Amino acid sequence: MRVKSFFYLCNMNLTKYIRRASHEVRIGATIIGGNHPIAVQSMTNTATANVEASVAQIERIADAGAPIVRLTAQGKKEGEALADIVAGVRRDGYPTAIVADIHFVPEIASIAAESVDKVRINPGNYRTSGGELEALIAKCRKRGVALRIGVNHGSLAKHIIDRLGDTPAGMVESAMEFLRICVRENFNQVVVSMKSSNTRVMVHAYRLLVEAMEREGMAFPIHLGVTEAGNGIEGRIKSAVGIGALLADGVGDTIRVSLTEAPENEVPVAQMLVEHFQNRDGEFQVKHPEKYSPFEYRRRTSAPIVAHSEITDEYIVIDATSGNPTAEWRAAILNREDNAPVVIRRKYEGSAEEVALHTAADMGQLLLDGLADGVWIDAPQIAEEELHNIELVILQAARARFSHTEYIACPSCGRTLYNIEQALAEIKARTSHLKGLKIGVMGCIVNGPGEMADADYGYVGAGAGRISLYKGKECVERNIPQEEALEHLIELIKANGDWQEPI
Repeated sequence: MRVKSFFYLCNMNLTKYIRRASHEVRIGATIIGGNHPIAVQSMTNTATANVEASVAQIERIADAGAPIVRLTAQGKKEGEALADIVAGVRRDGYPTAIVADIHFVPEIASIAAESVDKVRINPGNYRTSGGELEALIAKCRKRGVALRIGVNHGSLAKHIIDRLGDTPAGMVESAMEFLRICVRENFNQVVVSMKSSNTRVMVHAYRLLVEAMEREGMAFPIHLGVTEAGNGIEGRIKSAVGIGALLADGVGDTIRVSLTEAPENEVPVAQMLVEHFQNRDGEFQVKHPEKYSPFEYRRRTSAPIVAHSEITDEYIVIDATSGNPTAEWRAAILNREDNAPVVIRRKYEGSAEEVALHTAADMGQLLLDGLADGVWIDAPQIAEEELHNIELVILQAARARFSHTEYIACPSCGRTLYNIEQALAEIKARTSHLKGLKIGVMGCIVNGPGEMADADYGYVGAGAGRISLYKGKECVERNIPQEEALEHLIELIKANGDWQEPI
């Protein structure tokens, strides 16, 4: 049984797993879309102008298993360095697809297209008039270079925000403006993405994009990712919640798990997610599809969101035992005649990391859509306290319940001019006891102020070893030396009454 146009147009339904059909796009030696496996990728955090360091890091990422690697090219020097980087990688025998990430300066995209396998542009930094995109398409067509239209929630164009706001609908329209130009130019070697640090915004934006493309006869492949996911178990779970919800829909041709860690650490996490969705079997009848909307958060009950150790007799516990737990839970909930609160439960094997990723990928969609009211992970091989923390992090990553300090932390790239991994670790060590706060830790201003717009406080790279601090969307201190910035951040939190001494 189908529900709404999303499922009708995309051949997706609530009863079973069907992978979305897309056309093939060649990115160097790698082909995505069509019947090809989902490809994983990562991004360097070396200075792109440092050719030797960038080549070495690309090769480490490739050795970890990623066939696609992206580098930032923020200026002419970095754009011109790409040719030497590609030559170095090829000289060493690596067929790795090299992607240039461009912000603000369209001319750099043109330089990059002379040497790389794909160019990623942000529609928020480009105009749809004046021929900028058409000129880039012509350059890409000449060399067989692919293009990614990469929309970021935090950097939509002013005309989009003025008309639609910084909403999933605004993100989709931003992409569609550019995709329509690609169609008009008869250029289909295009990938599209809808990234946000807010998993609910991200998932709904991708679903709306799929519907919009289907409505206009487009089958462009899709790149999935959650921006600024952070590090450690929190970063892994947040990525798994957002990416997993869409992979469970059958959406996604290539993915990146963005972690504020060494980029090669991202690859095995992404591979685990891809492998988890390789075999989704089982078909489930749905009695009440009208109760479900894939495009908005629609809370089924008003019950509090819980983790399993807090469960009482007032909750219905639904177990999943099939090879497609997400669809099994969803069908069971939509088949109920009542609105009794529901806790979803499943038994998982494996290490703590495997259980965290798999449960987040399976359960996240039910929380993001408002269908489930709690989670219960059955994994006796893992200590109870650690398991309970995983459950709480899943609830927070799905924006269902906030019990920890949330860190909106970017993975860093060649634009980052301070040690963001060290900074995030130090900020966590001093502030993780502050319950319910959101702190943005961003490498630069490209997406920083926008992606952390709903954060309470922001710590943003402003230059070489320099930090600017934000209270909400307002910059309150600029260009602080990094060695002093953490104390300034703590004083800012105290001045606004949000500080508590650790117990």
